[in-house]
Amino acid sequence: MERKTFTYSGASFLYSSTKAESIFTPEDFTDEHQLIAKTAKRFLESEIRPNNEAIEQQDFQLVKMLLKKAGDLGLLGHSIPETYGGLGLDKVSKGLVGESLGSAGGYGVAQSNHTCIATLPITYFGTAAQKEKYLPKMVSGDWIGAYCLTEPGAGSDALSVKTTARLNEAGTHYILNGTKMFITNAAFSDTFIVYAKVNGTDFTAFIVEKDCPGLSLGVEEQKMGIKGSSTRTVSFEDCEVPAQNLLGEIGKGHVIALNVLNLGRYNLGSACMGAAKYGLELALKYVKERRQFGKSIADFTATQEKIADMALRIYAAESLQYRTAGYLEEALGDLYESEDHGLIAKRMMEYATECAACKVYGSETLDFIADEALQLHGGYGYIKEYKIEQMYRDSRINRIFEGTNEVNRLLIPGNFLKQAAKGIIPFERLVGQALAEMRLPKVEAIGSISREIEAVHAIRRVFLLTAGMASEIFGEALGEEQETLMKLADIGITLFAAESTVLRTAKALHKGEEKEQAVKVALTKAFVDDALLTVEMISRKLIQGIASGKQLHEASLAVIGELSRMQREGGHQTKRYIARRMLEAEQYVV
Repeated sequence: MERKTFTYSGASFLYSSTKAESIFTPEDFTDEHQLIAKTAKRFLESEIRPNNEAIEQQDFQLVKMLLKKAGDLGLLGHSIPETYGGLGLDKVSKGLVGESLGSAGGYGVAQSNHTCIATLPITYFGTAAQKEKYLPKMVSGDWIGAYCLTEPGAGSDALSVKTTARLNEAGTHYILNGTKMFITNAAFSDTFIVYAKVNGTDFTAFIVEKDCPGLSLGVEEQKMGIKGSSTRTVSFEDCEVPAQNLLGEIGKGHVIALNVLNLGRYNLGSACMGAAKYGLELALKYVKERRQFGKSIADFTATQEKIADMALRIYAAESLQYRTAGYLEEALGDLYESEDHGLIAKRMMEYATECAACKVYGSETLDFIADEALQLHGGYGYIKEYKIEQMYRDSRINRIFEGTNEVNRLLIPGNFLKQAAKGIIPFERLVGQALAEMRLPKVEAIGSISREIEAVHAIRRVFLLTAGMASEIFGEALGEEQETLMKLADIGITLFAAESTVLRTAKALHKGEEKEQAVKVALTKAFVDDALLTVEMISRKLIQGIASGKQLHEASLAVIGELSRMQREGGHQTKRYIARRMLEAEQYVV
């Protein structure tokens, strides 16, 4: 297969700018995209929400029946090739289904798990025979899948699993022994993607069916949230797995596990963003109805600031999410039928940094919105009768799923610094260039969002400045300085969110009249205002943590000077305008 030359390289937002016309945005949705989203939303409204209480009571027969209905509608087959009964749609469609079902609580977790990390390992790394056997059943919902990686002693350190696999003397079966924990869909799954070490050393993937002798399930975990999803341990005691169910190559299980998790992180970001929109909608409707001190609490400017802060976070999450969707489609769109597993893995890994940012930003946006929306409900938000109570409980798991946010943060500067060490990125030259640009006179801003465009460049320079300083101080030991790496990640994630937001708005302005894009412009300006302050605080903490003397003083002044020059007046008025627009619509609108 021809090797692509990408128009954008993974993680390059950290050190180079991107043109607005090159990114995918929600304004680029096609009729096909809109159709799959409407189908998913109708399914949510007609099937999931009316059955929410039964789902919460862990009626897993109902959950499985609903998954079958989703299969009948094509909602389980969006990422499966047509050859095997799927729709073979793009990664934008995958994101839209995830977003549409993001507020579906435990059911949404069950479906997302099935269609992503439980099915895609077979889709991308299975043999033709494995695909023919399993994928049509998984597309229809006749069979449901689970993903078995985590163990009692192996969470984020996935490659340290203790589960073993050995080939029997006849060469017909692998014998698995070990225990997996926190397995979503365990109670009603028909297939389990299981990772074990062949002969105790070679990390390898297997497709294990529920009826394989020696497989057993633990009791249902009693969770704080996402109660409608099954979570159990899965144990293997001399479990006999047919040799032909080995997935991929012996010793190459990490190629499947870690790369499929990249898509899982992207998918999780979509679901969180969809749930965040629902949380904002709940808050908007409540504050318009609730009266205190003789007027609606929506009229209080403190309420309006909360509403605006929620909206601008969603706008940023939406922008970076679909920007990443475009990149993933460019990388993977032509690989549905490929059997070149090395190429597939390389393409999946290309945007690992962006997928990690989607996961972290999306999950933390949802947690922020769930918290603020509950706060606006006051005491009623703590009562089960109000939907925000369940959302608050359900949201918390997302910062742990698919690799904790801490682990995902470490990936972001980690990948960047590895590329720098290999000479793929001219790190020293980039840092020197950033410092030189910070000392140059600045051109006066022209145009409605030129300040915001320059602010993105300024944030990037600060990232390079702090990354260069950290590298100079710690050298090869930087990989062990986790407090520093976490702060670099936070600057990088804010940069990705800010740039995605600015580019989306710039692209919209190129296509239409500015007055038609007034909400987008306001959201962008307000988001950049906050992003500049966020980055200044993070970078100053980083500098104070690692530098001293003259270096501390000069670096701090450089950061303050670079970011404070981008300050803008009228922030309260901008946020009040945003809040009014959201309150008028009683939902997130742009």
